[in-house]
Amino acid sequence: MRHCINCCIQLLPNNEHKQQVGCGGGPLHSHLECPACKGENKIVLRVDGKQMNLLAVLEVRAEGNESWGRFLRFKKGKRCSLVFGLMIMTLVMASYILSGAHQELLISSPFHYGAFPSNPSLMDGENPSDTKEHHHQPSVNNISYVKDYPSIKLIINSITARIEFTTRQLPDLEDLKKQELHMFSVIPNKFLPNSKSPCWYEEFTGRNTTDPYLTNSYVLYSKRFRSTFDALRKAFWGHLSHASGKHFRLRCLPRFYIIGQPKCGTTDLYDRLRLHPEVKFSAIKEPHWWTRKRFGIVRLRDGLRDRYPVEDYLDLFDLAAHQIHQGLQASSAEEQSRMTRIIIGEASASTMWDNNAWTFFYDNSTDGEPPFLTQDFIHAFQPDAKLIVMLRDPVERLYSDYLYFASSNKSADDFHEKVTEALQLFENCMLDYSLRACVYNNTLNNAMPVRLQVGLYAVYLLDWLTVFNKEQFLVLRLEDHASNVKYTMHRVFQFLNLGPLGEKQETLMTKSPASNARRPEDRNLGPMWPVTQKILQDFYGPFNARLAQVLADEAFAWKKT
Repeated sequence: MRHCINCCIQLLPNNEHKQQVGCGGGPLHSHLECPACKGENKIVLRVDGKQMNLLAVLEVRAEGNESWGRFLRFKKGKRCSLVFGLMIMTLVMASYILSGAHQELLISSPFHYGAFPSNPSLMDGENPSDTKEHHHQPSVNNISYVKDYPSIKLIINSITARIEFTTRQLPDLEDLKKQELHMFSVIPNKFLPNSKSPCWYEEFTGRNTTDPYLTNSYVLYSKRFRSTFDALRKAFWGHLSHASGKHFRLRCLPRFYIIGQPKCGTTDLYDRLRLHPEVKFSAIKEPHWWTRKRFGIVRLRDGLRDRYPVEDYLDLFDLAAHQIHQGLQASSAEEQSRMTRIIIGEASASTMWDNNAWTFFYDNSTDGEPPFLTQDFIHAFQPDAKLIVMLRDPVERLYSDYLYFASSNKSADDFHEKVTEALQLFENCMLDYSLRACVYNNTLNNAMPVRLQVGLYAVYLLDWLTVFNKEQFLVLRLEDHASNVKYTMHRVFQFLNLGPLGEKQETLMTKSPASNARRPEDRNLGPMWPVTQKILQDFYGPFNARLAQVLADEAFAWKKT
């Protein structure tokens, strides 16, 4: 009786494609059986791995009770196939032992692409010295991605050819009022002259048993804020002003805003800055009121809820308002001076860029561009507001953003594919619409699998500069902040006209660990593919060049040396 061996090698790139090859080099279908042995006495070899990463798991399973003595009767071709399979198994096991990997078996790639820089930039909030401690196994460059680069470059060239930085048309104040009648009825035109923050008194008509935060949307929609408002509730009645049988509460808006960008170190800046005794932030670090909550957006994919009224936003600054009120009512000049020096801040990292809600509320769009932007309304009430922006290399920002928000299947391969898809979608928009229309296109932004648009800093900053003066901005780089925290914080103190700190206070502020640094499990994934990095550098290059020109600082071009 004849005997046969079927050698099955299964390659599973990205768990999607399968290819089966028989010993003779031709295709072998899993449902076919050897006509001689009818499915008996088979030895099956399986190599299971990821495409082009040469990651393999080899399983050898012997079926039947054939002795090794019959191996000598195999034909020469089948004998060679089995030997070849055993050699692969030996190499894989040797690589496994040498690499010390426990989740996958690694065979190092013989391919190297020196043309693409592969060193990752600073992680969120890390110091440069911290990055030296993280060493990743050299990644295997995916050959198919490198081969795709010329076609992706054509997409980028198409986008670049259509980039045009135009000046937006500003809305009239009366048009703004028509859009937000209630907001303009609550916030006055003038503020108290003896307070650094924009504050005013308004009448409180409730009784002493009235809960002032009973209907606050931040409390109703999030349990984690309730303890914060419990503390505010207890202190509320002790910080009212009384005149002519009426009660008055002090209301305040922020004097300064940290407006962006996400994954650029804004949390670390916020955590350090709030240690200054003259700085008081909102009760919630990121209220996202100007960009989302005032439209009833908690998560855009969940649809619209009831809009958060401006009173709910103002409630977030009551703790600071209580202290300012205490200073205004103080009898001693020293106490008055100390309390009225308080400056209120807000740190929603969406303020600079997120205008996704405009399509649901604003009509009369011009060629797909939003007629109103967030900064129009802030400027209407606070034309002298101070604005702080923290930026980083947009290439590294996007990868950090992906690692932070992606919920599963995170990998350099997955990131590369999502970047490619996002670029194609962005190009499709640019074929028909202006740059500004695409950047603020809610449908496009929701469709892109990575937030490519957030790194187009020049577009957003130029739109903010149409309503605010350049002197009202402090634009920082995360790379500089990570390398010299003390210098960055001194620049912020000077910009906000804050008093100096004592030696111990300054040490605490500058030596504390970085906030919101990249999670260990995300660090273990390593950097993006070098070819992905090159693609993103090509895409963001023209926008970075314009940003560097606007700020008169070539550091914001993020050119690799």
